[in-house]
Amino acid sequence: MATLVTASGCSAFGSDEPADLQVYSARHYGAEEVFAQFTEDTGITVDFLAGDDAELLQRIRAEGEESPADVYMTVDAGNLWAAADQGVLAAVDSPVLDEAVPKQYRDSQDRWFGLVMRARTVIYNPDNVDPSELDTEDTYAGLADPTWDGRLCMRGTTGVYTASLVASLIDLHGREKALEIVEGWVANDVRIESNDVLLIDAVDAGTCDVALVNHYYLARELEERPDLDVELMWASQDGAGTHVNVSGAGVVESSDNPEDAQALMEWLATDGQDDLVAGNQEFPVNADVPAEDIASGFGDFDPMPIDAEAYGSLNAEAIDLLAEAGYQ
Repeated sequence: MATLVTASGCSAFGSDEPADLQVYSARHYGAEEVFAQFTEDTGITVDFLAGDDAELLQRIRAEGEESPADVYMTVDAGNLWAAADQGVLAAVDSPVLDEAVPKQYRDSQDRWFGLVMRARTVIYNPDNVDPSELDTEDTYAGLADPTWDGRLCMRGTTGVYTASLVASLIDLHGREKALEIVEGWVANDVRIESNDVLLIDAVDAGTCDVALVNHYYLARELEERPDLDVELMWASQDGAGTHVNVSGAGVVESSDNPEDAQALMEWLATDGQDDLVAGNQEFPVNADVPAEDIASGFGDFDPMPIDAEAYGSLNAEAIDLLAEAGYQ
C-alpha cells in the first residue's frame, strides 16, 4: 500500500500549499533525509509517496495526465525500463546527468538514470567453506552443484531481487539452461529466508554455508556486528561478472514541473550522491563519489552488464520459471 510521506515540513497532496515536487518512490533508505537535504540546498520542497515499484507505476498510469507525480524513483532497472517502455517517463536533456551517470547505468534515450548500484553476490561461512569452491566461471550456476546440497540459503520469490537475478540468467544462458540452474538450487534443498539479514544470520550461525545477498546488507551488518563469521566473495569473476542492479529515477511525462524534477535528479547524481548512499553502503554511480568504507573494503569487482530491457521484459518469464522449478 502506498504511503504519503512529507519531507522538509511540506504539506500533503491536495492541500492549499503543495510542495514544489511530488516524488513516487519505491526507495525507502533514508529518503526523507535525502529530500530534506535537497530542499535545504536548493529551496525546492518535496513530498513523496512511498510504495512498491510496480504498484507506483500502475498508479501513475491510472492517474494519467492528472497524476501529481513529477518523479518516479525505483529500486530496479527492470521497472525503470517498464516505465519508459509504457510512455510514463520523459526524455531529459541534461549534460549534468550525461557526465555524472555512466552510459551503462542510464537509458539510451535518456528517460531514466541510475543513481546508486547494488551487487547480489555470494557470502559464505569461512569455517565451513573454502572460497576456492566458489571460484567458478559462473558462481550462480555453480550453486546448483550437488556439493551444496543442504548448505544453501536464498531469498524467496516475493521480492524483486530473485526475479531480476533469474531474468539476467535467462538473458545470459537462455531459458532451458536457466531452468536447469534453478532446478539445481531446488534439488539442493535450498533454504528460503524472507530477507537478506536473515540470510546473513543463517550463514553466521552455520545453518547455511553459502547464500546470495545484496552486498550492502552485509556491509551494514558488519558495521553493527564486526565479529560476524561471514565473508563476501564477488561472483562469476572469471565469467559474466557479478549480478548488479540500480536504483534510479525518471521525470514523469505528465509532470507540471519538469524543470525542478530534472534539478532533483541532477542533484541526486552529483551533490546529493553522498547523502543518497550515507549509511546504507550502496555504490554511487558517479565515479567521482567514493563508496563508504565497508563497501569499498570488499574490493573491486567486474559487474555483469546491466540489461534493463532484459530485467523488465523477462520478469514475468523469470517468475514463471521459478514456479516451474518449484522454487518458493
